[in-house]
Amino acid sequence: MKILYLANLRLPTEKAYGIQIAKMCEAFSDSVQEVKLFYPRRENPAVNQDIFSYYSVKNNFTVQVVESKDFYLPGFLDKISFLIKNYFSAKVLVGEALKEENVDVYYTRDERVAKLLSKKNKKVIFECHRFSNKRKRFYSYFKKKNLKIVAISGGLREDLVKFGIKDSNIRVAHDGVDLKEFDFQETEDEARLRLFKNLHHNSFLQKKIAVYVGQLYPWKVGDIFRKMAKHLCEKNVNYLIFIFGGTGKKDPVTLKKDIENILEKTHPNMVPVISLGLFPHQDVPHILRAANCAILIGNESDATSKKYTSPLKMFEYMASGCPIVAQNLPSFREVLNDKNSFLVEPGNAKALADQIALVFDEKNEQIAKDKASQALKDVQEYTWQKRAEKIISFINEE
Repeated sequence: MKILYLANLRLPTEKAYGIQIAKMCEAFSDSVQEVKLFYPRRENPAVNQDIFSYYSVKNNFTVQVVESKDFYLPGFLDKISFLIKNYFSAKVLVGEALKEENVDVYYTRDERVAKLLSKKNKKVIFECHRFSNKRKRFYSYFKKKNLKIVAISGGLREDLVKFGIKDSNIRVAHDGVDLKEFDFQETEDEARLRLFKNLHHNSFLQKKIAVYVGQLYPWKVGDIFRKMAKHLCEKNVNYLIFIFGGTGKKDPVTLKKDIENILEKTHPNMVPVISLGLFPHQDVPHILRAANCAILIGNESDATSKKYTSPLKMFEYMASGCPIVAQNLPSFREVLNDKNSFLVEPGNAKALADQIALVFDEKNEQIAKDKASQALKDVQEYTWQKRAEKIISFINEE
């Protein structure tokens, strides 16, 4: 089988979708004869590596970077420039892909690419990441053509079925994790020294650390950390929260000073909530090894967060063996439960703070270990390879 993956997105990228695409191409290639990834050339000053080295994936698939319009407009006009670029790059990608010979399946996350290929009577698999009223014209066409759809959550499948797409044409395949990334020898103290070597506080290694890994989109976190800090400050001054991600990036010297200033000012009326900005994805296993607790936050008022998301960090948390404190959202609950995580009421910052404090309390150490151990067992079913095999089986169904 030959699969062409058409990604109408900027690659490589520091965003999670890039990891997912690279890992899936690698996993597909382990199961089929040939995989080729097409994506448009778009400038990304933050990344100067190729896709294989940046994402630490095997060079077992080929890549074709397609020339397309690339420009940026200031302020709110940037959204307009994105839509224009997306439209033209979809057409260019499809045009180049159609020149390939002996292609069995065209795979894409882009509705327009899927529609253009389907109009050429090609075998297309569309991977759907959210349901949107703005995309209903595409869903109507997919329904008419009986297009096969991979949905990343059960909530997403539910809304697609309500729209009228046959359930038999949909296969739920949650995101996954590369378990090999978490197979290394390093203690908690060693991981902390690696990540925080510039901190010169004798008591630092005795502090309890909770981490949040990922982008700081409003629908994911909002002001939850500020509210959570207010409640945690009443618990213990040795509780630290580190946020790895966001949209900003500081130089190491400034970052070091910021962290030291916060730690030096620690007192009963303040809990440090420290944002470390962007970081290499390869650091995730070490970040989680250094932590006593991993935080998973969403937003019950946003459909993407509540029903559609299948966050990579959730599976990485599970694979790390680090206890998970998560808001009890339907999208998370498709994978998490009371046996493999600590679930708290969505939007309740105090409940989140109380649960983190409970995990930090040494009296609950065994409970936390048992839940983390169950999460590690459960995540064995959510590898990229098993996801690829599930999708290939779906492709082969008549």
